[in-house]
Amino acid sequence: MINVTLKDGSVNQYEAPITAADITKSISMGLYRNACCCRVNGEVKDLRSVIDGDCEFEVLTFDDEDGKKTFNHTASHIMAQAVKRLYPSAKLTIGPAIHDGFYYDFDIDEPFTPEDLEKIEAEMKKIVKEAPEIERFELEPAEAVKLMEEKGEPYKVELINEHAGKGENISFYRQGEFTELCAGPHLMDMKAVKAFKLTNCTGAYWRGDAKNKMLCRVYGTAFPKASMLEAHLEMLEEAKKRDHRKLGKELELFTIMEEGPGFPFFLPKGMELKNTLIDYWREIHRKAGYYEIQTPMILNRALWERSGHWDHYKENMYTTVIDDEDFAIKPMNCPGGILVYKTKMHSYKDLPLRMGELGLVHRHELSGALHGLMRVRCFTQDDAHIFMTREQIKDEIKGVVRLIDSVYSAFGFNYHIELSTKPEDSMGSEEDWEIATAALRDAVTELGYDFEVNEGDGAFYGPKLDFHLTDCLGRTWQCGTIQLDFQLPERFELEYTGADGAKHRPIMIHRVVFGSIERFIGILTEHFAGAFPTWLAPVQVKLLPIADRHQEYLEGVRARLEAHGIRCELDDRSEKIGFKIRSAQLEKVPYMLVAGDKDIENGVVSVRSRKDGEQGSCTVDEFIANIEKEISSKSL
Repeated sequence: MINVTLKDGSVNQYEAPITAADITKSISMGLYRNACCCRVNGEVKDLRSVIDGDCEFEVLTFDDEDGKKTFNHTASHIMAQAVKRLYPSAKLTIGPAIHDGFYYDFDIDEPFTPEDLEKIEAEMKKIVKEAPEIERFELEPAEAVKLMEEKGEPYKVELINEHAGKGENISFYRQGEFTELCAGPHLMDMKAVKAFKLTNCTGAYWRGDAKNKMLCRVYGTAFPKASMLEAHLEMLEEAKKRDHRKLGKELELFTIMEEGPGFPFFLPKGMELKNTLIDYWREIHRKAGYYEIQTPMILNRALWERSGHWDHYKENMYTTVIDDEDFAIKPMNCPGGILVYKTKMHSYKDLPLRMGELGLVHRHELSGALHGLMRVRCFTQDDAHIFMTREQIKDEIKGVVRLIDSVYSAFGFNYHIELSTKPEDSMGSEEDWEIATAALRDAVTELGYDFEVNEGDGAFYGPKLDFHLTDCLGRTWQCGTIQLDFQLPERFELEYTGADGAKHRPIMIHRVVFGSIERFIGILTEHFAGAFPTWLAPVQVKLLPIADRHQEYLEGVRARLEAHGIRCELDDRSEKIGFKIRSAQLEKVPYMLVAGDKDIENGVVSVRSRKDGEQGSCTVDEFIANIEKEISSKSL
């Protein structure tokens, strides 16, 4: 008999061996019908898995992230089977689940058209209706290679050969005539895949390398209910309307030109928005006890070798040669911050030392990965580095968590936290990693926050906390991060004089709040659909004269508003007032002040709100008092 500990802590006993599916059925047939996969001792597994020892066991449904991935991965296999039926010469590569669906990369002669995608969808429906049994089997590497060679799948042969040296059998999944190289897990029955949609088709290089062949990548999404698919597609339509690239152009915020792919140009209104965020950043960091610094954009190779970036990050760095010496444009601000720390000897009384930097960093991204402001090649990282004693670690982490919480709350974002642990490619001792990971875990636990563990996704120099905010469409964005680092202080031989008069090594925190200011602007643009809160809006007030004779009056109003730091524009075009109001609405300006003969006679302005429409008349002083209150409170 084996003891199986369920999620609620209860223990069931079974005669071994037993499949995960049978354990699930014994708990509840209703749960089995909704099950996608399971988690055994923390590892996601197929319900076909055989369990022959004591374990912790959890059933995962579509409501769980890993369950959803399994569901979508099965859908990707259904799509691949449909493609092979319709286009037998297509070569299979990989088809993983992604955050909101799946994709599959095919080597085909001509890219698929929208009409082709409709045909593939129709064939997928036929396959689901046929409901062939999904079977898992294993082969020795030589047999696996032979099978894929017989099927004419060179990419699969390449993948098998990479794993052949590990001495493990190669796993496959078979459904009807279709056999796919795959580690799984997969659904027990494809009938559960009741609703799906192939959303678009793009090009993608094999293994993401521009030296390799361009493949055809088909994206899709799948759900257990048609109503869920419909809601998702509506969300995608809404996301299109909110696309920051579209709104950035319409609202004259930013542009990206052929002369600099991945390097955004900020236009005057975009700079107003960006500078407002920067002013806010400076304000909250001064209050939190940070000093602001600035470090050079280019530093020599020796520095990056010492920091470890040259060995661990060089493929993402832009390099140059100056006076026969190698230099790199900084991809990160931390080595520069360390050099600032080393400009003088520090005492324990100086610590914690919090140094913030709005540093422009450059990272090489593949052209296919670039996406408006969300994925660029240069961006302003709102970095800060905190140098502290071991005793101060937990309190400093808590301080940063509180700061991040206050910022996200100011914009109306909910968020969740992930703890990312030691990756395979890492520096430092196991002991330091354990201490650092425990410090991050304990700090957020003591503050009362829940968090998820993201195994193996830490930075190469230390574990981290990642903050994933949720926008109004339910999409998540990883922005803030707190990284604890024992390694760089060691590599750079940082010191401080302790209370005992001896030299000690400080500990370092790397942290960002916005992450990338450019990317955060993209997120805000989509979250607010370009209708920014008044305190953020590039133009807060539009002044609209009914006729040319009313312009002089509103020129005086503009001067008074500008004297109070209120951002405003006067629409002096010889157009009808209705046209001017519609233009201001399209520009998503929070307030419009309209003036005609009666307004001038009474010394007032007629106020129109973006949100509430007509608000009646008031004096300019009354309007200034109201909008200043709204701006200072950062009302949403």
